[in-house]
Amino acid sequence: SFNYHNYRSVLFSRPRIMTTDALTIVIHLVSALVAGGVIGLERSFHGRPAGFRTHALVCLASSLLMLVTVYQDKWILDIPLETIRTDPTRMAQGIMTGIGFLGAGVIFREGLSVRGLTTAASIWITAAIGILMGVGFYLPAILATVFTLSILSVFRWIESRLPAHYYAQHSVRFERDKVMPKSEFDSFLLGYGFTASNLSYRFSDDELFFEYRMVIRTNNQDNLARLAAALRQLPTVRAFRISPTGD
Repeated sequence: SFNYHNYRSVLFSRPRIMTTDALTIVIHLVSALVAGGVIGLERSFHGRPAGFRTHALVCLASSLLMLVTVYQDKWILDIPLETIRTDPTRMAQGIMTGIGFLGAGVIFREGLSVRGLTTAASIWITAAIGILMGVGFYLPAILATVFTLSILSVFRWIESRLPAHYYAQHSVRFERDKVMPKSEFDSFLLGYGFTASNLSYRFSDDELFFEYRMVIRTNNQDNLARLAAALRQLPTVRAFRISPTGD
């Protein structure tokens, strides 16, 4: 018959981890630490909020939690299998769900620009790599680490050379009696390689200034600097702002 007191004393007794198991556990954890650290170094190098320490901790924690299920026979001692049944995949599901909240913390919106998506994705895949390290699937874990670093570094180089549209939030302020007409301002932007959309108009509270606000688009990122230099030369422009959007 099942005795609760015997069950409790067995469950909370010292886990029986042999020397070979201890070495394997160390290999799992160190491998996760190295993989997470390498990915985090790339993020830290590019000034992202979640960098070296964050990725290293995420990967290490994922590996550590998976070891709980891999070595469950070491801490669930002498208990009949029909008494307790565990599903190792549930731990992985819980880890990935929890990582979703951490990833959401590094995503923020600034106007029309959403930043942190790539860092959130790197945290998510770092957790997956930690899970693989925890269960001892070293080949897919190592390949995933290499692929992740390639995506974050090599793909960045490729992406920078692909043709793309560049967007920026743009506002320009004129004195109320020296406002450049809309058609003339559109022609001015077009001369520097820009098209405008989502145009809005604003009259200052003190009724001294009139402001255009819009989203501008160009095929050449260098046009942003050229436009800023041209606006500085216009005597009728009292203030302006060009805020590029990006990941």
